[in-house]
Amino acid sequence: MGRLLRKKDPKRKIKKTQSANEVDLDPNSPGDQAKAKPVVKKTYTPVSKPTVAKEKNVIDKSLQFLREVKVELKKVTWPSRKQTMGSTVVVLVIVAIISLFLGVVDAGLSGLIRAVLQ
Repeated sequence: MGRLLRKKDPKRKIKKTQSANEVDLDPNSPGDQAKAKPVVKKTYTPVSKPTVAKEKNVIDKSLQFLREVKVELKKVTWPSRKQTMGSTVVVLVIVAIISLFLGVVDAGLSGLIRAVLQ
């Protein structure tokens, strides 16, 4: 089945400067003026500057920081003991494999350099 196409209403025009929601109707057509939405222009209202708070000293700042740290630590999902042990074992195995690889490469390159220099 094909799509049904609607005919465009020639009385309605959309201004390019307006958003898609705001529709400007032709003022010359009778009866459409009752449907027209008034365009509201935004005016600039100056915002008052915030008052300057008294300067906090180092102790107040440190206490505020520690309070925020405590709040953030309550949000942390801590791993279980089993997850921690599993991750630790994986890290240790990978470190051992990489250190063996680097040791073999180092020994091979140092032997190659000794052979070239002699």
